[in-house]
Amino acid sequence: MRIAKPLLLVMTPIGVGWGFVEAYRFHPALAFLMGLMVGVISLFTWMTVRRIRAEREAERASRDRSS
Repeated sequence: MRIAKPLLLVMTPIGVGWGFVEAYRFHPALAFLMGLMVGVISLFTWMTVRRIRAEREAERASRDRSS
């Protein structure tokens, strides 16, 4: 895990970037669609993280009020 996690964090963006280049070389519209898909996935990931953080904060606040 010591080596795998940093390797994954470095290689994934490189692979996505390489995928964009190859998609553009194949057909520019494909690269646009791929970018759109990555954007939507990123948006939903951000929304999920935001929701989890808000719920944790609300839970902490209610726990502090009850103490």
